[in-house]
Amino acid sequence: MKRRAEARRAGPLAPFPMRWNRNDPLQILPYRGYGTPERLRLTGRVLQDEPIGAAGERDSVWRNLGNTWKRFESDEVPFARLAARCEGWSGEVTADEEGYFTIDVSTAAREGSGWQPGWQPIELELLAPAPDPLLEAGGVRATGSFLVPPPEAAFGIISDIDDTVVETGVTHRLAMARTVFLHNAHTRLPFKGVAAFYDALCQGTHPAGCRNPIFFVSSSPWNLYDLLADFMELQSIPRGPLLLRDYGLDRRTFAHTAGAEHKLGCIRPILDLYPRLPFLLIGDSGERDPEIYRQVVREYPGRIRAVYIRRIEGRRPHRDDEVLALARETEAEGVPLLLCQDTEAAAAHAAAAGWIRRERIPDVHAEKKKDETAPSPLEASLVR
Repeated sequence: MKRRAEARRAGPLAPFPMRWNRNDPLQILPYRGYGTPERLRLTGRVLQDEPIGAAGERDSVWRNLGNTWKRFESDEVPFARLAARCEGWSGEVTADEEGYFTIDVSTAAREGSGWQPGWQPIELELLAPAPDPLLEAGGVRATGSFLVPPPEAAFGIISDIDDTVVETGVTHRLAMARTVFLHNAHTRLPFKGVAAFYDALCQGTHPAGCRNPIFFVSSSPWNLYDLLADFMELQSIPRGPLLLRDYGLDRRTFAHTAGAEHKLGCIRPILDLYPRLPFLLIGDSGERDPEIYRQVVREYPGRIRAVYIRRIEGRRPHRDDEVLALARETEAEGVPLLLCQDTEAAAAHAAAAGWIRRERIPDVHAEKKKDETAPSPLEASLVR
């Protein structure tokens, strides 16, 4: 963020701001992308390397705080140029003034019969600024990946993250700040039973091997991408593209009036790219998920099978009434919107609708009980 004004002042004759240190090691951070056999979409960022050690269950508060500071105090490399290669296609891409790059490739730009279903690799290499060979032996490279849903997929899932998958306390700013700054991937608590429920949705009623795709949309900043990805892996939450947003600590508040438009801006391209695939939408009542999903139902008639909203007890006494009013509107259009107390209730509805196997409900119940286990002393101290 701090480079934005400098980049604008520098102008086209000085694409790399003077404060960027050419002697620092660089890194390419590709974020999980998605696509079809004929289309690829993937974003990422080029930064100066701020090494963050692997998270541990016994990491101190100060270590977590230091690692979070490194994530937000990122030194982007503006207008970096990269080479990208994946099966049947190669090309170049240029980052913007904050180091973000986007690859959006259509079938006209590639050869062959199309990308196969599943996760496909994409190789990235930094071309400019040229790294110091003494510091960057072998060049700066990274391998990203993008998801191609199988043609047999019965539906897709789009889920919020904050207070839907991971407990952040977005309705209480101080609690959210504690979660962001003082927790790591081992100590951020999942909502009870969410991993088993999402795995059941991805499995659906397909035979083994076919998976319904899941996409995660959040207003959390890209700076927390590695933390969220590690958390989901540790909690065995199904892997899917993570679509976050660009904003950091220099903003006045974690919440932002454009948050709803950001999520809509992530959801619409997914629905547009897979026009024959219906979707389930999952969120929580803490912020604006019900209103956002109501808008999606309105804009994409016949595309949404159901909306699951996890009930969050917040400071707004009439929030349940607001969500239930939205539910009446969506139900009038043939889309059930359920305000659920927990994942077990949502799983029961999904099983009754034939979207998941009934034998998976005990799995959700068992994981819910496991997640209800008393937190460790470290977790308890952080929550306090």
